Amino acid sequence: MELKDIGYGMAVEVPLPYEQAVERAREELAKEGFGVLTEIDVKATLKKKLDVDFRPYIILGACNPPLAHQALSAVPDIGLLLPCNVIVYATDDPKRSLVAAIDPVPQLALTGNADIGPVAEQVRGKMTRVLEGLAS
Repeated sequence: MELKDIGYGMAVEVPLPYEQAVERAREELAKEGFGVLTEIDVKATLKKKLDVDFRPYIILGACNPPLAHQALSAVPDIGLLLPCNVIVYATDDPKRSLVAAIDPVPQLALTGNADIGPVAEQVRGKMTRVLEGLAS
């Protein structure tokens, strides 16, 4: 599986049905020290709020506490850009899903603080390994 650059994030299509892809994403995030702080079930939310049907789709708000602490210590307002979002959604093929993660380098560069660069690079490396783990 090839990692696809989507400009503000990285994505990989995996040969797993949605539910399995969500579980594997959680496992791979945990391997890299990320916990899931928030979950947004987009399909359920759109059904409840707008009464529209949508594909299975979840947004996971992932946080690596040591790296978040470094970033928050350098720039207290960086919390506006946290946590790192990871999405999983069902493709048109029920046996396949797409998993994508925010690219923290351009996201955290919005601060204009050069001290954040090394933290963003560390997070990018971890998110890349998460997606590569899902692809293997």
